[in-house]
Amino acid sequence: MEKKAKIIATLGPAIYSSNKLKQLVNLGVDSFRINFSHESSNIKKIVSKIRKIEKLTNKNIALIADLQGVKLRVGKIKNDFQKIKYNQNFIFDSKKEIGDRNRVYFPYPKILKKLKKGNKVLIDDGKFTFVVSGKKGLKVITKCKSQNCYIKSNKSVHIPNLDISFNKLTSKDKKDIKVAIKLGCNWIALSYLQNEKLILETRKLIKKDMGIISKIENKHALKNIIKIIKATDSIMIARGDLAIDIGHSEVPKVQLSLIKKCSQFSKSVIVATQMLESMIENNTATRAEINDIATAIFQGADTVMLSAEAAIGKFPTQAVSTMSKTILSTEKYKKQHIEDFKNSIISNKDPVKSILLSVKDIAYNSNVKAIIVFSNSGKSVKLVSAMRPAAKILTISPNINICRQVSLLWGVQSINSRDASGWKDMMSISKEIIKKLKFIKKDDFVIITAGLPFGKAGMTNMVRLYKVGT
Repeated sequence: MEKKAKIIATLGPAIYSSNKLKQLVNLGVDSFRINFSHESSNIKKIVSKIRKIEKLTNKNIALIADLQGVKLRVGKIKNDFQKIKYNQNFIFDSKKEIGDRNRVYFPYPKILKKLKKGNKVLIDDGKFTFVVSGKKGLKVITKCKSQNCYIKSNKSVHIPNLDISFNKLTSKDKKDIKVAIKLGCNWIALSYLQNEKLILETRKLIKKDMGIISKIENKHALKNIIKIIKATDSIMIARGDLAIDIGHSEVPKVQLSLIKKCSQFSKSVIVATQMLESMIENNTATRAEINDIATAIFQGADTVMLSAEAAIGKFPTQAVSTMSKTILSTEKYKKQHIEDFKNSIISNKDPVKSILLSVKDIAYNSNVKAIIVFSNSGKSVKLVSAMRPAAKILTISPNINICRQVSLLWGVQSINSRDASGWKDMMSISKEIIKKLKFIKKDDFVIITAGLPFGKAGMTNMVRLYKVGT
């Protein structure tokens, strides 16, 4: 049995070898994430390995370029870390000097100006708390409010309830987009966006066959979520930074709400951050972590993601295996709940969307074994995937990058094939593919969708119910 939900593994030293990468793909990884906050100098070689494995496993693999965005960080610290005593004074300033146990460089003068007495400064993904007690120009004096506090070089900074606008790509992000295009990445993930402006700017810089993932990590993004969902191709619920911004107890309901909203607009959803955190050091997961993965699948997530568990963890293959087994176990039960998805999609009187939505009722007939979607742009198969049909989804595209991109979608198996030249050719290609699929027998039904005239993206206007053997 094949899983329907997909798995992303973050690239890192723990899985750079060809053997490890191949193991992960065979265990169920559908996509690899390149974290441009910590990108490797030999990433080109790693991507080359992945493309070779793609051919060996006959499985299209998506590559995600995750941009750094405007993530606030402190500067360097003497010996790379210093212990800070509870309730001691600690200074954040604009001096470009190596920090020590009393101060650190904070390279954001505009933010230093905005900080006021009482503001919290959270360090290292919220692990340690400092509270502003005074200011002298661009020197902000704080008190450490955490026991066993260690401040390390280049660690993240989060300042709750401070209104900071970030509506443009950084120069680093623009450079990294160019690198991502050269590497042949299929998705660009945008970090710390607050509205749809970064999406629109990015759209102008990337190729048409690349998708955009918008990471939801702050209150501003939640306020503008409908505009973001409409403008993007996929949403990632980045629960780590989101939890710091809105509070940990608020994340579960926000996760469910975002998945439901994305379902309405036929946009895919990735649930990320600390899904199997304990497996960075241990070869088994906790019950809470297994439940976390299952909850995401029950709620309707397309994809779940491994971060440090894959990139630097001691047991990356066990983590992927655990995730795959949990997805499969959950999906066996979830079949009876898929009606929620096919009934929630909003068509907004879009005729092309309405045609594809007509597939949903046919697709739930037990005699329908597969839906074959001819797609040049990937738009049609995104909608079919959003309907969560019981039948297997096969998308056929002449564009290998589209095949790789849609391999990240729920239930989709992509096939890179020549484009159909006409009606008869479409049926010929479909029959060739059906012959290779062992689960389809004579007298079974297959739904075939395509756009006429052939070769024109975004014009799906034909649905055919084909009885195998006729």
